[in-house]
Amino acid sequence: MIDQLLNSHKVNFEKAIEHFMHELSGVRTGRANPALLNTVLVESYGAKMPIEHVASVSVSDARTLVISPWDKGQMQAIEKAIQQANLGFNPSNDGGVSRSILPALNEERRKEMVKLVGQIAEKGRIGIRNAREMVIKEMKKAESDGKISKDDLAHGQKKLQEMVDKYNEEVKKHAALKEEEVMTV
Repeated sequence: MIDQLLNSHKVNFEKAIEHFMHELSGVRTGRANPALLNTVLVESYGAKMPIEHVASVSVSDARTLVISPWDKGQMQAIEKAIQQANLGFNPSNDGGVSRSILPALNEERRKEMVKLVGQIAEKGRIGIRNAREMVIKEMKKAESDGKISKDDLAHGQKKLQEMVDKYNEEVKKHAALKEEEVMTV
């Protein structure tokens, strides 16, 4: 019963990690990465769409993103959306494609990015804690309904904590790697 409960909620832990990794990919490190534009929403034909739905984003060199809209008429909307996203760089176009050159990060901006990584990591840990609370609530309900014993509950909580520790360690590891990347690039 406990193993079934843990396995059924494993997807919630995985979703928390997946969301954390998605958020982390948007943190600027000084190196061009198409994921930097993941949060940009472009006004296109009356609806807001992610930039990858209206253009292809590629990297031409270590500090340049190239955005090629599928409909050249969307160029202005794409550039406006990038500017409104306040990412710290401005696009320029040559009529066919838009190029965004990422300025070099100064020490102060790098420290801000490290703080942002810490905030994203904390949100990831909160997601893991929320998933843990759901499992604990179900375990206690099963124990009060007589489906599991107190010993099973204690054993289940121990296994759950081991699982939570594993996911928290994964968050810690990825956050440390991203902080190192921000400070050294």
